[in-house]
Amino acid sequence: MTAETARAVGSPPLRAVPAADGDGPLRIALLSYKGNPFCGGQGVYVRHLSRELARLGHSVEVIGAQPYPVLDEGVTLTELPSLDLYRQPDPFRTPGREEYRDWVDALEVATMWTGGFPEPLTFSLRARRHLAARRGDFDVVHDNQTLGYGLLADLGAPLVTTIHHPVTVDRRLELDAADNLGRRLSVRRWYGFTRMQERVARRLPRVLTVSGSSRQEITEHLGVRPERIHVVPIGADTDLFAPDPAVAEIPGRIVTTSSADVPLKGLIHLIEALAKVRTEHPDAHLVVVGKRADDGPVAQAIERFGLAGAVEFVKGISDAELVDLVRGAQVACVPSLYEGFSLPAAEAMATGTALVATTGGAIPEVAGPDGETCLAVPPGDAGALAAALGRLLDDGGLRRRLGAAGRQRVLERFTWRQAAIGTAEHYRASLARWTAARRAREGTAARPGRPV
Repeated sequence: MTAETARAVGSPPLRAVPAADGDGPLRIALLSYKGNPFCGGQGVYVRHLSRELARLGHSVEVIGAQPYPVLDEGVTLTELPSLDLYRQPDPFRTPGREEYRDWVDALEVATMWTGGFPEPLTFSLRARRHLAARRGDFDVVHDNQTLGYGLLADLGAPLVTTIHHPVTVDRRLELDAADNLGRRLSVRRWYGFTRMQERVARRLPRVLTVSGSSRQEITEHLGVRPERIHVVPIGADTDLFAPDPAVAEIPGRIVTTSSADVPLKGLIHLIEALAKVRTEHPDAHLVVVGKRADDGPVAQAIERFGLAGAVEFVKGISDAELVDLVRGAQVACVPSLYEGFSLPAAEAMATGTALVATTGGAIPEVAGPDGETCLAVPPGDAGALAAALGRLLDDGGLRRRLGAAGRQRVLERFTWRQAAIGTAEHYRASLARWTAARRAREGTAARPGRPV
């Protein structure tokens, strides 16, 4: 459904039955400025949370830009298109004159031309305009980490915002990895939008995040008061990510989810660890779910260690293919220097695959204690990674014990249904507070001697 169609048709009607989480159903606008389900966690979050909210009985409309999210039955998608300047196969393209629609499009192109990343700001401006035209259609607006100036306007409904982790963490790690002045200047310009996000975050009445570690980072990096931040863990689709004895375990297979060009993911340390592991386990090999970089530190490390035949990158695979890939691995690995939650860890554990994970950021909150539900190693330590991987490749009994304990941990703590119920509780709290504030304002305006 396009934005124009949505304005004509409106939101789906509210159901008359109570929602499964207690009270009456809510009309929810879920904003997603980037919804790719195959790259990064935002598209995964939007898809699974919206599905479970709909299953609880709520009316959910996702309003998103390219790449549009993949959604399940029962959830409406309203397209709020950008100029899609970073699409493949022509990223950083210059659009034709006929593509410009208004001043927001011109702003988007100008920011891209000067080395910045415009999408959080320009999406927020388009979303403000769209929501203003549909005032009264929603009970709550849920922003998925856009944090753009446009969302500080009166949206006609209370705003709840999810911050998975502050993007300032990514900026710091990329600056640390920059090897020359030109690269550092480029990184600073690209992440210029984080200044806007810091200012917006401080003015938000209610922020949701996915872990205690992220809550602390949001306070320290963005200056949001702790009492405004609420932790609602996300989780794995435990019906999809489940053990299957019919899927054969492939000797030596290690699987990870990472992009080669994102230093935060720690892939270069896993490549070095793989080289060490193969001295004692020649059949050890790595399958990376993510983007391959043709140049850069990871590509150079693969060449330097002679691992071209032992590292495979896969991208754009289906959910079923991803699950079977993880099921068939002897070990799943999360080598990240930092994570705000780590969906790959939860999903690997849900399949019953033994996990090696670093202690970066919130990963220990998900993966659990070392030796009980995973093997934990310090971030950035290739030697410790190699030792843990080798230990699991050698010990089938340990793999089975960790895999079973890991799945049980996810079932108890990290499911999307639990995430949807917790999120809906915060919707209701925000709606109650917003409604009370509005009534107080109307009551003040209606006092004798004051115009209404």
